[in-house]
Amino acid sequence: MTGPTPESPARLAAALLDWYDRHRRHLPWRAPPGTRPDPYRVWLSEIMLQQTTVPVVAGYFQRFLERWPTLEALAAAELDEVLHAWQGLGYYARARNLHACARRLAADRGGQFPTEEKELRALPGIGRYTAAAIAAIAHDRPATVVDGNVERVIARLRAVETPLPAAKPLLYRLAAELTPERRPGDYAQALMDLGAGVCTPRKPGCHACPWQGACEGYAKGTAGSLPRRVPKRPRPLRHGVAFWLMREDGAVLLRRRPEKGLLGGMIELPSTPWRAEPWELAEASAHAPEALPWQALPEPVRHGFTHFEIELLVAVAESADSSCAGENGDIWCPPARFSEHALPTLTRKLVRYAARHKPRPSAA
Repeated sequence: MTGPTPESPARLAAALLDWYDRHRRHLPWRAPPGTRPDPYRVWLSEIMLQQTTVPVVAGYFQRFLERWPTLEALAAAELDEVLHAWQGLGYYARARNLHACARRLAADRGGQFPTEEKELRALPGIGRYTAAAIAAIAHDRPATVVDGNVERVIARLRAVETPLPAAKPLLYRLAAELTPERRPGDYAQALMDLGAGVCTPRKPGCHACPWQGACEGYAKGTAGSLPRRVPKRPRPLRHGVAFWLMREDGAVLLRRRPEKGLLGGMIELPSTPWRAEPWELAEASAHAPEALPWQALPEPVRHGFTHFEIELLVAVAESADSSCAGENGDIWCPPARFSEHALPTLTRKLVRYAARHKPRPSAA
């Protein structure tokens, strides 16, 4: 196989933009050709797309816009409303930062987004990638936008053998060398589309790629194996016990997690701390919302987070004091009304499991 044809950054950008003009994806948040993008839509979509796929985000994006069509409307919403609408997207810190960012922009900048990356990065929840995406797509600034798709394209284009994540600084530098002054917003979206639809993780469609002739990975026959990655370590397993406490009227005790940290501000079943060692029910009962004869359901519920997995036993009991309102903002809620609260996926799994086993303890 012959080597790649040397191409200047300007020629590569021109070839990609020409391809994009013919093959661009039609996405709910993407402005039609010739139309100025709405920074609010760009920002909202980019926050939602972090750690999430386009098909999943599309429905959430439309529902958010219907409910909060402007940044000012989102800023005026309560955090609970935003968290509830975010259910199922995961990584709930994004929703908290989204709300905080909207409120800051509404209060300090009249609802207007900064146009420069440095100012954008000072806002809650906006890091280097998101700041570059907003600057490029919404304001047509020549910012270098690098996500996973772009890393893959650049690693193949330049045949970068250094494994990720160590290769990230090099890939960013190589991507920056290609970022054009002309149509940088379209270029950024074109590069993402190329990675999503042509330069895919498995079996890249090199025959349809506008950069095939310049691609070093294609010339070497290694494109499909790039980028290299360091093998992931197994995720550690943590354990806990969740408490399903019912009143005589069938209401179940829920609680709100602390605002900061994992699943911050979300509603959950009370539970023990999460730790590496399994819990004995007698030991776990010291963390229960009431001192009662708790009964454990047969199997634990397992759930995966980014950096660890967890197994939670579900212990059930009936409240001895039906007037108890709990502490620290705890909530008594009938299961039929759980959908009114912002329940993370883990809690919904626990609820479904408990409901299947009809956890109605005996009056022993």
